[in-house]
Amino acid sequence: MSVVLLNDAIVHYEVLGRGRPVIFLHGWVGSWRYWISSMQVASTSFRAYALDFWGFGGSAQEKNRYSLDGQTKLLDSFLAEMGIGKVALVGHGWGALVALNFSIKVPSKVDRVMVTNCPLEPEKLDPRLYTDTTEKLANRFFASIPEAQTALTEAKKTDQDAVLASRNNIDASELFDQVNRQHTPCLLVSGGQDDLVGQPNPLKLGLSDFGQHIRFENAGYFPMLDSTVTFNRLLTDFLALDSGLSIKELGLKEEWRRRVR
Repeated sequence: MSVVLLNDAIVHYEVLGRGRPVIFLHGWVGSWRYWISSMQVASTSFRAYALDFWGFGGSAQEKNRYSLDGQTKLLDSFLAEMGIGKVALVGHGWGALVALNFSIKVPSKVDRVMVTNCPLEPEKLDPRLYTDTTEKLANRFFASIPEAQTALTEAKKTDQDAVLASRNNIDASELFDQVNRQHTPCLLVSGGQDDLVGQPNPLKLGLSDFGQHIRFENAGYFPMLDSTVTFNRLLTDFLALDSGLSIKELGLKEEWRRRVR
């Protein structure tokens, strides 16, 4: 377990590998732990980091820093502490919002961004995100996934106030539009069976030459757990693209579909 003091409070993180940096940002339900498989794959060519936001996992419960800007400042401070310049961001759910917000505030520090199961249409968000306890939400999403049992235990540490504080920043559509207009490669991933944040309407995305949307038809809110091998192959292709190039060529390859059921 690795920790760093940021503004006199503990932030938990883990790191694997060597190379250009990539940071994995977790969502509302859980902590850094459900990124373990993706981190292991990325670490063969990159230095893969994952951290816990304020109020999640092993990080301090800094209640006055639970807002979107508060968590974004955490990411910025973490990069400075680690001596990281430009970085690739991979964010899921709430972490996707933080990744988009950071990409807008300090675009010079973001090489590319992958946002997974991002709430682009907040009216589709399941209201149980704010009414159920974090333990109940964790059981709902993790209980049927054998690989996620460690993440299930970690999710129970979440401060419910950290989830509730996000409700004022739940609409990612404007953030996504702004990043989409920047020359920052942005890959949007969704799960065809996601009943927490719902499905983005492809007609409303208005993707630029630097944007791409890929849908995992048989995955829910956690495509990195529901379709682990396929997700990690897509992640590898995304990270391997030369910086600054269009990502329109990215997709789920037919051979992946044949080999992974």
